[in-house]
Amino acid sequence: PFADALKGEDEGHQEGVIHIRIQQRNGRKTLTTVQGISSNFDLKKIARFCKKEFACNGTVVEHPEYGLVLQFQGDQRNNIRNFLKKQKIASEDQVKVHGF
Repeated sequence: PFADALKGEDEGHQEGVIHIRIQQRNGRKTLTTVQGISSNFDLKKIARFCKKEFACNGTVVEHPEYGLVLQFQGDQRNNIRNFLKKQKIASEDQVKVHGF
């Protein structure tokens, strides 16, 4: 389903490591950030799919140090890791999960 999310290339492959982090907001609220997804992929489409799939809100933000970063409400670390592997966006050794 993400073949059309690729920008221009016919084969989707990830070059670097994808970092999935969790940030504490206030109280029990958390924020999951995904950084390092290749620019070959359409991040807005990935965010839209994840929002529907995981029943959470999310957005694509421009981070001054990390570039384009996906943000999701709640602790979505395992969901996102499984999604990236299942859709063959990244392999197991390219996904690094941080936090707690």
